[in-house]
Amino acid sequence: MQKLTPDICILGAGSAGLSLAAGAAQLGASVVLVEAAKMGGDCLNYGCVPSKALLVAAKQAAALGQAKHFGVECESPKINFARVHDHIHEVIASIAPHDSQERFEELGCTVLRGVGRFVSPRAVRVESPTEEIEIVARNFVIASGSSPLVPPIEGLRETPHLTNETVFDLRESPRSMIVLGGGPIGCEMGQAFARLGTKVHIVELATILPRDDGDAAEVVRQALRSDGIRLHEGRAAVRVARTTSGTSGANGTGVAVTLADSAGVEETIEADVLLVALGRVANLDDLNLAAAGVKRGRAGVENNARLRTSNKRVWVAGDAAGRMQFTHVAGDHAGVLVRNLLFRIPAKVQERAIPWVTYTEPELAQVGLTEAAARDQGLKVSKAEWQFAENDRARAMRHEQGFVRVVVDDKKRVVGATIVGASAGELILPWVFAVGERRKLVRMTSAIAPYPTLSEASKRAAGSYFTPSLFSPKTRRLVRVLSRLP
Repeated sequence: MQKLTPDICILGAGSAGLSLAAGAAQLGASVVLVEAAKMGGDCLNYGCVPSKALLVAAKQAAALGQAKHFGVECESPKINFARVHDHIHEVIASIAPHDSQERFEELGCTVLRGVGRFVSPRAVRVESPTEEIEIVARNFVIASGSSPLVPPIEGLRETPHLTNETVFDLRESPRSMIVLGGGPIGCEMGQAFARLGTKVHIVELATILPRDDGDAAEVVRQALRSDGIRLHEGRAAVRVARTTSGTSGANGTGVAVTLADSAGVEETIEADVLLVALGRVANLDDLNLAAAGVKRGRAGVENNARLRTSNKRVWVAGDAAGRMQFTHVAGDHAGVLVRNLLFRIPAKVQERAIPWVTYTEPELAQVGLTEAAARDQGLKVSKAEWQFAENDRARAMRHEQGFVRVVVDDKKRVVGATIVGASAGELILPWVFAVGERRKLVRMTSAIAPYPTLSEASKRAAGSYFTPSLFSPKTRRLVRVLSRLP
């Protein structure tokens, strides 16, 4: 049996693992990277990349229908879903070399393709079809990612269904689709397929986008309805079964989902296919964590603010850490671990200013606390706001739905911001800095925004907060006094 003794052994070649491996290898550390599935993990192959490629295709289809508002007459779009499929996988293929085994071997990493399992607190064994390799590393990093959650709904496991790992393999557009889950993934995929000609139902136990500002979620809700999506909020899926009425499901069958409201009143809806978008679960079962003395938590591996586990030689990053499940968070975890493992700086995860974006149209971006969350924490807060309908660029684009809303504490520091509207994900970055650095809102008012841009909405939102005091009777009296001075 071959034995390796690297500085760092990384279990998983998704976003967190690859970011850490690239940084560590280029800084001179010896790195072993272990991956049994596809290089690039969920983000490249099943998540961020393919979903955004699909959303762009859907946006192009919708734009043709909206072109008449600009004096451009277009025929109704003809959807070639096989070409949409090819577009998605062309985008994946264009990015794949950056995440490939060859690139990381060129960087100096040893890449092992197989399942890695702990056999002791200091050793991992990797089994491949041809050999076994034991790794005794100075430090191990669990970066095993996550998989779609399939809840114990009656009949679900026995009924063919899609997840983010299979939906991008479709070469034909389903005639109809039921989406279980009204979070970001469910809303994004539901809108994309609706715009590409599928009749879509979205089922959500609570309300769609429950983590976001309620008013912002309402803007997205209205947009989804405008795209023909039927929303079933406050409904639980209690049973799933095959039907014989579908055309796109396995063996020509469709699916029926029975819903129940809070009073137990049931309703059954049917569609060709079912997409399960109910969250994700950390990939930990194959790691044999007990042998390493690594404790599991409710959502992932137990870890402290430095991402260290109960075994001082084992660290964790990305979705396996049980924190926010975003690619940019995984990248941040890699940076924290580089400082901890290579520079011996006791770096900690900072989660106050982590942004997230739902890439529907309009987009919804959030950083820090919503007004409701701030009040739940006992903070004395107020808000500043500006509507996209009052922004000249948004008017020219005919994207007037939405707003910028900023939450400030009693010291006028920014503690959160919500943007719902065109390009919200591109507009949120200044507020990430503001929340992260506890900046006062007045600093945004001094920025010069180019005209006409959507970014003016942020400056105008900040300015609106101070308008009442600026034009108050007290200020007017002061101006009158000053005007009498020589």
